[in-house]
Amino acid sequence: MIVFSLLQMRCGIRVLLNSATASITPGQKVGLIGKNGCGKSTLFSLIKGDMQPEAGSITFPTTWALAWVNQETPALKKSAIENVIDGDHEYRKLEKQLQLANDKNDGHAIALIHGQLDAINAWSIRARAASLLHGLGFSPLQIDEPVSAFSGGWRMRLNLAQALICRSDLLLLDEPTNHLDLDAVIWLEKWLKNYAGTLILISHDRDFLDPIIDKVLHIEQENLFEYTGNYTSFEQQRATKLAQQQALYENQQEKVNHLKKYIDRFRYKATKAKQAQSRIKMLERMELVAPAHIDNPFYFSFRAPDCLPNPLLKMEKVSAGYGDKVILKSIKLNLVPGSRIGLLGRNGAGKSTLIKLLAGDLLPQQGEISLAKSIKLGYFAQHQLDYLRMDESPLQHLYRLATQETEQHLRDYLGGFGFKGDKVNEPCMHFSGGEKARLVLALIVWQRPNLLLLDEPTNHLDLDMRQALTEALIVFDGALIVVSHDRHLLRSTTDEFYRIHQGQVEPFAGDLDDYQKWLTEQNKQQHQQIRQEQLQDKMLSANLTAQDRKEQKRREAEFRQRTQPLRKQLSMLEQKITNLSNQLAQIEQKLADSDIYNHNRKSELNNYLKQQTETKSTLEETETEWLAQQETLENMIKEFECQA
Repeated sequence: MIVFSLLQMRCGIRVLLNSATASITPGQKVGLIGKNGCGKSTLFSLIKGDMQPEAGSITFPTTWALAWVNQETPALKKSAIENVIDGDHEYRKLEKQLQLANDKNDGHAIALIHGQLDAINAWSIRARAASLLHGLGFSPLQIDEPVSAFSGGWRMRLNLAQALICRSDLLLLDEPTNHLDLDAVIWLEKWLKNYAGTLILISHDRDFLDPIIDKVLHIEQENLFEYTGNYTSFEQQRATKLAQQQALYENQQEKVNHLKKYIDRFRYKATKAKQAQSRIKMLERMELVAPAHIDNPFYFSFRAPDCLPNPLLKMEKVSAGYGDKVILKSIKLNLVPGSRIGLLGRNGAGKSTLIKLLAGDLLPQQGEISLAKSIKLGYFAQHQLDYLRMDESPLQHLYRLATQETEQHLRDYLGGFGFKGDKVNEPCMHFSGGEKARLVLALIVWQRPNLLLLDEPTNHLDLDMRQALTEALIVFDGALIVVSHDRHLLRSTTDEFYRIHQGQVEPFAGDLDDYQKWLTEQNKQQHQQIRQEQLQDKMLSANLTAQDRKEQKRREAEFRQRTQPLRKQLSMLEQKITNLSNQLAQIEQKLADSDIYNHNRKSELNNYLKQQTETKSTLEETETEWLAQQETLENMIKEFECQA
């Protein structure tokens, strides 16, 4: 059990935890929740032993193995798969010990180490590492590439795989989905659900948390509050708790009524499409838990666009790509006010390519894109965070768009995005990724767009900001196209999905659960295709006709018969080596007993030492003979293959 007892912790002069107490039982999967800066990462540092509490204690079994994701990955020359295997520290330790034992020709140690390797299923480690890498989006060719060949985001995936391969008792994950696409998030969710140890998970993705966790630790008011159940249950319990506080009642009701009006309007207009019905359920759930977010520090909404032309954008037989490479073919798309589309597709399918095409960052290779004259684009992508002027403040950025507005009006507006007091005058160079993302969103919202293109808008955003963005998008009047691994955002804000697959952009008749089933089926087909291609490659490389194959089989049978005596002799030598190794291990076990060195057992000791010398000598001779015979067989095989 993990016990947090009367924890006290500060960050500078600010108190993070004050006499905080909680407990986690073995095997529990816990979501660690709280506003940015409340102390979640600090709690992880305390558990890892990187920091010490000012008062109180954290206790858990000293025998527990801990695993977490390293934040830095240098540009290593070793392959991706070997880097992941490094995460199994016990395997690497035994590997080194085995090498030393082999160098010393220490048969007893070799036997013991092989037993330990068997116990940890070491012989399957490469297959397990490859499986983790595949799940996180690496292709079979990529797993043998050097770590230095990958970008920062892909190296973070390698770090995650390293943590997962470790046979840990306690796994600490801090925002593990930040660098993942939706496919990898779905895979990781399944993996964590089957994880046998204790898990503490920090995540701002509520739909990722929900199926995994069975308990919530909420850091609030310098304390740890425990809630049984998943994130949805936590929201409902907290909503009930806050609703009982009479002072907040009116604000709560206002928020509930605001959502209720929209839900009723949407229900009346909604089609019977599966995603539209799925969205109704999500909105109804949001209505129930609205009080839980009444203390959300972020508050903003999209003001009505100046105009809503119909259509906003039209694409006819458009193809797009980079250079001579075509990524998307014959796209047909018609966006009107109220279009709310979520883009689905595997990593590299072309989701971001389509967003860039719509935004004008990429020109079509073929076809025509028609834009309404009064279209006003709101475009969010991760690279736009780099376009902020690092020496300027949020207030200065907003002044460029609103030269006629008063400073107080702009301050009030920026306050809704979390920029308050002196923060509005702080240069962006000091901002975190989340603060930069909030500022970019603030600038987009201010400009009253009628078409929103959002490419992973929730990266770097905490749960409160994601909730505020979701609520704002729900009542947005224009058209929306979004790419996101945040399934709650997709379910709440989109009415239909388009799937990008094999260069085609087509409506997907289903919801996210259906997409997950499709994805599973695609993975099965992909594995079958790879196996089929490998088989075909072997057949093609042999370049054999039916008659040739018959002749080849005859020659192979003849070769097997010719080499059978040699193979039989090798098998006998291998058995002899095994028997001698076992004998040597037994002798060395006797010699490891301190009693054997008593003066009255001198004769027995000399006998064992003589046996040890003779057995070692026989073992070495047998191994030498085996090596010679094995080399003979390998030369015969090479000669046969050259004649084939």
